[in-house]
Amino acid sequence: MTPKIMIILGSGSDIAVAEKAMDILDKLEVPYSLKIASAHRTPNLIREIVTQGSDAGIEVFIGIAGLAAHLPGAIAAYTPRPVIGVPVNVKTGGIDALQSIVQMPYPSPIATVGIDRGDNAAILAAQFIALHDEELRERLIDLRWDYAKKVYRSNEDIVQKIDRPFIQNDFLRIKNLEINGVKIDESASEVSCKNSDAEVSIIVGRQTDLPIAKNVGIILDRLKISYDIKVVCPIRSTKKFTNYVKCMKKAKIFIGISSNSSQVTGGIVGLTEKPVIGVPCANERGEDYMLTTVSMPPGVPVATVGINNGKNAAVLAGEILAIHDPNITELLGKLKDKKITL
Repeated sequence: MTPKIMIILGSGSDIAVAEKAMDILDKLEVPYSLKIASAHRTPNLIREIVTQGSDAGIEVFIGIAGLAAHLPGAIAAYTPRPVIGVPVNVKTGGIDALQSIVQMPYPSPIATVGIDRGDNAAILAAQFIALHDEELRERLIDLRWDYAKKVYRSNEDIVQKIDRPFIQNDFLRIKNLEINGVKIDESASEVSCKNSDAEVSIIVGRQTDLPIAKNVGIILDRLKISYDIKVVCPIRSTKKFTNYVKCMKKAKIFIGISSNSSQVTGGIVGLTEKPVIGVPCANERGEDYMLTTVSMPPGVPVATVGINNGKNAAVLAGEILAIHDPNITELLGKLKDKKITL
């Protein structure tokens, strides 16, 4: 049987991070392959396992590397399939590896997750595949609930055991609370989308970030992928934001574009089990929020691309959708070979 995912380590010393990914894939019952190959020391091996793996039917690649982490980029050079990058903390807290992976040039995106987050890489890969696998989607929903239950349980396991003179442990005790789901009024005037049937939903946190969203749209148009764009802030307009995300039920991918603390992508992942791509933007002071986009906790990954690189977000969305759409694969090939004029 051909595995759906190939995990490639740049070094055998990265195995602990790979084990996080394998634990998740085992739980989700997703077949995978594990290889060790160096982008710098064994470039021919990289080329062969990636090209042959792609030809055999690998749907997603995960590259795990530290230091000058060029491995995920080397993988992307030889496959039309989405590549997920996991930076490893070897020397500088993993920041060197993170910058090497996330800041890829157009049109070669890497769906980057947080440092040492092999678990989130596996969840993200499963999300890509689950767009066309309902049983896997249900297992992903169950896995997310497992992460949520761990948070609920920690109130009893940690908070309730604290004995201090002024702490009121029984005030709004979590295990006794009724937790209601979000109710959406699809007829509400605040729910406005031009294309509710779109395959991709682009959510922009600030008007000043709208030019990045338009770059996403330019590429999606070339790939013949339908999309909707909405400017809405999850902090200033919480109800409007929630309604919009929930009402875009037919969207297969969400792209969050945000400067100033990256609340957009964080807000989206809390509301959907679909893949979320994050585009961190530089604000008017030149500050960017790449770290707050990519460094998500276990269970809720954001596929982060480079700063202001909306075009790479669109290419990544195309690669994900192309797993089961040969027409998009063909258009991506022309785009990357510069046969489509932009």
